[in-house]
Amino acid sequence: MPFVPLEECLVLVHPIKYYSISSCFTTLLREQGPSVLWKGWTGKFFGYGAQGGCRFGLYEYFKGVYSNVLVDQHRSLVFFLSSASAEVFANLALCPFEAVKVRVQAQPSFAKGMFDGFPKVYAAEGARGFYRGLVPLLGRNIPFSMVMFSTFEHSVDFLYRNVVKRKKEECSKAQQLGVTCLAGYTAGSVGSFVSNPADNIVASLYNKKADSLLLAIRKIGLANLFTRSLPIRMLLVGPSITLQWFFYDTIKVLGGLPTSGEVTPDLKEDRKG
Repeated sequence: MPFVPLEECLVLVHPIKYYSISSCFTTLLREQGPSVLWKGWTGKFFGYGAQGGCRFGLYEYFKGVYSNVLVDQHRSLVFFLSSASAEVFANLALCPFEAVKVRVQAQPSFAKGMFDGFPKVYAAEGARGFYRGLVPLLGRNIPFSMVMFSTFEHSVDFLYRNVVKRKKEECSKAQQLGVTCLAGYTAGSVGSFVSNPADNIVASLYNKKADSLLLAIRKIGLANLFTRSLPIRMLLVGPSITLQWFFYDTIKVLGGLPTSGEVTPDLKEDRKG
């Protein structure tokens, strides 16, 4: 599905011309040929690779830090703070790649890809051009990350306690990865609800449909902020986050580490002990 991010981008930027995935797909093939479906893949690969490394790796780090500081606090607070802290660094790594990727996908004459796109953005706008959308990007991804990680943690706990009904260490690695995938899909789907308004704003700012946050909101419309592209994001984000969690936990399993997600101890067992 390498063309899917391109379709999502164009539906966000040109909602009248590309009003659905199917219309976007057929129109692109007719106007620009099959090669257009691969546009922006290098920015996606390197940008989201850098973001994913910071997002997941630093989340584990910050969760350890906040767990030691906020000992008596609700675990959801630890999940929220850890994911938000990690996402700040993740978005600083992603933003330059995202700036080039969106322009390449939505403006066919701008550049062929990441390698010629980076110099063009710098020549036109300087270093500021790479971080034009940082604030709305943070506004999109921090809430998404907070909801996604918290939902994942609680979903893992729910699945082991109420569906699997076995301790994590008693399950095979395949079973643990299965729980990871189910929790990951749930987390991605729920998170997409929260981040959809900011996603529309990011696309508008990057492609100069508006010069400020307020102008972007005014042009898009309050209702469209929440509804435009939402079905597409729901379709794409769930599987994407599932794969990220699967690959991340597979690496942990191969390294001899347990899969992600906390399982709260059973209160009855604690009392017996």
